[in-house]
Amino acid sequence: MENSKIEFLKNQFPVLLATLSSNTKGKWGVLNAQQMVEHFSESVRIANGKFNPPRVVPEENLLKMRSFMLSDKPFKENTTNPLMNEKGAALKYSTMNDAIVELKIELNDFFTVFKHNPNLITANPFFGDLNFEENVHLLYKHALHHLKQFDIILE
Repeated sequence: MENSKIEFLKNQFPVLLATLSSNTKGKWGVLNAQQMVEHFSESVRIANGKFNPPRVVPEENLLKMRSFMLSDKPFKENTTNPLMNEKGAALKYSTMNDAIVELKIELNDFFTVFKHNPNLITANPFFGDLNFEENVHLLYKHALHHLKQFDIILE
């Protein structure tokens, strides 16, 4: 496991997100910055086992999806998410700071859950059953996608 991905998710990612204003629009997609942070928190809740949406990828496509997920290939711009509303979800928090605080809590819970149960497997609706390392890789890849979307990092 690359400790640099864990370090990035725990420490650098939330700091980078804090440079955005709540209503900042991305280069693509419908989410503003705060909606994206709240969306990412939901992804972490899937990874830490708190949220278990139904699988949306048919069994016959799962191997291909997992292969992509485990690669270093980035998500494409405007990747659609059938679990999301076309306009993005209504904001859960009144401020961007509150949304980032929630994200930090969810990330902390993710690392704590797997520390206490290192063999835990969580079900991802797009990529199937994932262990700790696979979840870290996916969260890192997902984070880079959104940082690129909001012009915080270049590919």
